[in-house]
Amino acid sequence: MQRLLVIALAGIGDTLMATPFLHELRENYPDATVDALVLWPGARQVLTGNPHIGTVFQHNFIRASKLASLRFVLGLRRRHYDASFNVHPQARTEYRLIARLIGARRRFSHRYDRWTWLDERCVTSSVPQDYSVHAHENNLRLLELAGGSRRLSQPHYELTFSEPELKWAVQFLQENGLLGQRWLGLHVGSGGTKNLALRRWPLERYQELARLLARQLPGLPLLFFGGPEEAEPHAVLFQQLRGSRAYFPASPSVRHAAALLAHAHAFLSVDTLFMHLAAAVKVPHQFVIQTPTVNPPILPLRSGWHLIPNARVCDRALEFYRYDGGPIRGTDAELRDIMASVSAETVEAHLRQHAFA
Repeated sequence: MQRLLVIALAGIGDTLMATPFLHELRENYPDATVDALVLWPGARQVLTGNPHIGTVFQHNFIRASKLASLRFVLGLRRRHYDASFNVHPQARTEYRLIARLIGARRRFSHRYDRWTWLDERCVTSSVPQDYSVHAHENNLRLLELAGGSRRLSQPHYELTFSEPELKWAVQFLQENGLLGQRWLGLHVGSGGTKNLALRRWPLERYQELARLLARQLPGLPLLFFGGPEEAEPHAVLFQQLRGSRAYFPASPSVRHAAALLAHAHAFLSVDTLFMHLAAAVKVPHQFVIQTPTVNPPILPLRSGWHLIPNARVCDRALEFYRYDGGPIRGTDAELRDIMASVSAETVEAHLRQHAFA
């Protein structure tokens, strides 16, 4: 196979989870053209500079017209790919329809909940997805289905930074007197599609946590990461934390934010893009508050991170969320209550015990 296309049309974090698979493809097919197709501009940023791929095609099938999307897909069809891989997790049938229209000779996908005859017609080969293993392991099974083999002994998320991005991060820290200091990064957001925003830890809990940390670890800098979606909660926190060492870096891109995150001593979030970015840059102490969507396929691909357990979820995550194209199960009130059940005292205790003892 000489022309390969990796289709990663789910979230930005899901695209980052596919970077070890891209490396595996390059190891297996060193002379092949390996391209990628993504939905979000942030996903294209994640893959920018990746040495294992050629062209990153980005098209927002959600916002573009059907005619514009058809023209875009037909343009890819003219590239005559030998194989396409719909990487994990991409449960919606529309992702496989796009693969069918692109028309690679061999089309690989996982089989998900609610798999139908139409999904079957869109691909040439499929393998059942496995909820018990990481997305990378699921993707390796596509590689093996195509006749490839595992080559990397220690797979990890891969981000390649430019010199200006690295300099921007250092300059921000220097200008704010933070270079060389221990600081805690936080992300208050979550996904914006379906009802995924309901897995956010409540904003008032972050306020309570900031007050607890100010008493227990006075002077500890807090850096709140996020994009336009976090502008409103950041404005609230800015007012509430005025006078404290709280910072809200306005990073020019996802990559700039990740370059800055690489300097953090510890990082706290739920399961979202920034969780994967923290894993990619190997923040020394990473903490993830358990949500109803925390299943093994999307856990950080690294060692040494800490899950802050949610007693309302425990091992019941699959009862709340499966890769079937649907939202998190439960009423809005129920899901908010589940996340509010994790106290600020519990989170602060984990941070002090494992990162700021």
